[in-house]
Amino acid sequence: MNNVFNTIPLFESDVFSKKREAKNTKEKLKRLDLKRELRKKVLPLCRLDYGHIWEDPICGHRIGVLDATLEKDVNQIMNGERAKLALNDPPYNVAVGNANTKNLFKIQLDKYLNFSRKWIKNTIFALMHNAHFYLWMGADYKDNFQPFPDIIILLRDFRELKPRNFITMRNQRGFGTQKNWMWVRQELLYYIKGDPEFNIEAEYTDIPKILRGYYKEVNGEITENLERSKSKFIRAGNVWVDIQQVFYRMEENVPGCYAQKPLKATERIISSATKEEELVIDFFSHSGTTLIAGEKLKRKVYALDIDPIFAEITIRRLENFRKTGNSGWQWRNPFPELEEEIGKSRWT
Repeated sequence: MNNVFNTIPLFESDVFSKKREAKNTKEKLKRLDLKRELRKKVLPLCRLDYGHIWEDPICGHRIGVLDATLEKDVNQIMNGERAKLALNDPPYNVAVGNANTKNLFKIQLDKYLNFSRKWIKNTIFALMHNAHFYLWMGADYKDNFQPFPDIIILLRDFRELKPRNFITMRNQRGFGTQKNWMWVRQELLYYIKGDPEFNIEAEYTDIPKILRGYYKEVNGEITENLERSKSKFIRAGNVWVDIQQVFYRMEENVPGCYAQKPLKATERIISSATKEEELVIDFFSHSGTTLIAGEKLKRKVYALDIDPIFAEITIRRLENFRKTGNSGWQWRNPFPELEEEIGKSRWT
């Protein structure tokens, strides 16, 4: 039975009802970097061309169609300001779905590292003296796990950055074969510039502590770990098991995007690294998750994407959130102007 069904139906009518629901909740847009004919229809709806920046009149967020590898582009969006946090989710040099596109490319490793060196250098320049640097990264096990170890080695060249942690986010859904362990992890590197503050309260999850044991002597008294705890909840630590991977049934899902990062993970990072009104930067905006998290937490966000379609999606996602309170579109369409054409096409 299709895995979108949560329970086994008792009656035949329930089967048809579930099938209709699955059909109705199917994403109306596939990957917007991949569907060329669809891109041609969407591009005229984008309000920004390369080199242009949209500035939010309410909170001062900025969204630009710019190139993170170019110093002049980064200077353009920063305009002399510096950020407290950089949270970036660049291409991983892994062709998702065996599709090589301008957005999700697979190139020679030396060229990828040269690309990475440029945008990392520009990001460091855009940060304050005391700031946080987070980098989502992937590993292609079919290609000697690159570029994950190579990026770590590359980061050693940037003396301004000091490694703090290597975080693993456990995806609730995975992929694999019958001849391998299921792949359910997502890598997140955490570095700092200078000596920034860290808000430990952001690390607590909504998972209650239930494990007893681990006795320890404190001030001459034997105590159990629940007695010593400052919270009744489990700390996230560097293995995050409480966050759901984004997929089409979730409100925050943005059809047309790929490898979208969860809002909960992004909010956790922003809350740990910044205070209200402080500046957060994201140089690979894509689905606009960093912007929405910043909006919810009252942080200012400067984001850019070299693709005008994803810059437009980022802006529309903010506008939709303010209008409806929804953090995404689930299976619906971020471009309602094309609703009729999409329904009749084979783009989906």
